Amino acid sequence: MAATIIDGKAIAARVREEVAAQAVQLRERTGVIPGLATVLVGDDPASHIYVNGKQRASAEVGIVPIDRRLPADVSTAEIADELESLNADDEVSGILLQLPLPGDLDGSALTALIDPRKDVDGLTPVNAGLLAFGRPALRPATPLGVMELLADTGVELQGAEVVVVGRSNLFGKPMAALALQANATVTVCHSRTRDLRGVCARADVLIAAVGRPRLIGREFVKPGAVVIDVGQSRLTPQEAGNKSGIVGDVDFEQVREVASAITPVPGGVGPMTIAFLLRNTLEAATELARVQA
Repeated sequence: MAATIIDGKAIAARVREEVAAQAVQLRERTGVIPGLATVLVGDDPASHIYVNGKQRASAEVGIVPIDRRLPADVSTAEIADELESLNADDEVSGILLQLPLPGDLDGSALTALIDPRKDVDGLTPVNAGLLAFGRPALRPATPLGVMELLADTGVELQGAEVVVVGRSNLFGKPMAALALQANATVTVCHSRTRDLRGVCARADVLIAAVGRPRLIGREFVKPGAVVIDVGQSRLTPQEAGNKSGIVGDVDFEQVREVASAITPVPGGVGPMTIAFLLRNTLEAATELARVQA
């Protein structure tokens, strides 16, 4: 029996509707209108597409998009000044520094300059540390989105064996931490993992996030497992075997025959990332309003 397809678009739409309603309530209760500042450095076409999409999504749910664009030859000091200005701006609830940065600019060091209360990407050392200790903080949006997909699908993480393929600071590590907080038994795999196929095949929930097209085939998946595909690669239509040319880390057609539930690419995890970025911005605005009251 083929797997249930987890509809990330539909679940993300529900989350965005909730954010829009709560933004209205926040404004009526406190007069605060959430504002999301995006800082884009350079001319990378993909980054421009991502930032434009975040700004449109913000406006649609009642969050004011605040656009800051800097040239590729900008200095570290100039970016730092921009971030400090946004930190001090009461109309800015959340700050997102679009990564990767061009040239030799240090994205990690600059991200660390963002006020943790406005760090809607959840990437500052303060928020990463709070997550590691299981304390309240802003979390990275994509792992939060995955947790929502699993909850909506009815997946019980307590006691389940979860395998995360990928150990990035942006996704793999925070994803593992959130699964641990849900009382799952978590294994994090990476490029040095021995017998990757065997480790993955033990998972009740397999989460792939390494950016290697179709790495996860049928033999990596235990029958009945839930498979979450976070990867996204653009191939030629001939390579991808579909019209869009976008594929994930999972060989969807193979794995859907053995998994109990699976996310498609596109249309699975991707929409959840923006939805939870918006939710994080609302959460940040709500907390800042509480502190300022």
